[in-house]
Amino acid sequence: MVKTPESVLKKQATQAKIAEQAKQACYEAKQKKRQNKKDAIAAAEKYAAEYKAADEASVANRRQAKAQGGFYVPAQPKIALIIRIRGIIGVSPKAKKIMQLFRLRQIHNATFVKLNESTIRMLRLIEPYVTYGYPTRTTIEKLIYKRGFGKLNKQRIPIADNSVIEEGVGSVGIKCCADLIHEISTVGPHFKEANNFLWPFKLTSPRGGFSNKTKLVHFLEGGEAGNRGEEINKLVKRMI
Repeated sequence: MVKTPESVLKKQATQAKIAEQAKQACYEAKQKKRQNKKDAIAAAEKYAAEYKAADEASVANRRQAKAQGGFYVPAQPKIALIIRIRGIIGVSPKAKKIMQLFRLRQIHNATFVKLNESTIRMLRLIEPYVTYGYPTRTTIEKLIYKRGFGKLNKQRIPIADNSVIEEGVGSVGIKCCADLIHEISTVGPHFKEANNFLWPFKLTSPRGGFSNKTKLVHFLEGGEAGNRGEEINKLVKRMI
């Protein structure tokens, strides 16, 4: 009877141990993926109920104000969507710096901005070169689902799976698309981390084109630049 060399026995034991570890890692990965899917579905259902309650409360407040002969004034918007509509020619240094701060380095780039006194003042300085408004939750969802890219290790990674979001901003409790959309639309406590994780959206030229893009004409005067309020949602729909 030929005795098996000690080195061969050690090698077989090591290979068996590695195979067992790989099997266990695969099982744990499947379990984690299954649990993450359940958590994402639960989060989406919770946010859907929250959005429905908020919409119903808004309708009820309008009806109550109308019944009492008054007016219902909704809360001021907390977030703006900015789209760059002009190139680099003729841009003042101050406006160029502000657009860099807003990460609008290319034409048709779009980013979200939290509205406060300082950002509103900055927006007014770059009005001739951008158009902006107040996006609805539906618009935010479409942008993230259709044009969403995350920033991982300074690289532009498509958000094709919730694992990309968890790797990027999972440390602050944002683990799926529903969490990311909720944080952006409600301007939550971790809005800065969520917004910085999102790569600036690269939109296309709008279907039908811009009417007076080359002229420094404000939207209220028939042009394209400046604040267009809720009308930004119609423009985004043409540019996705």
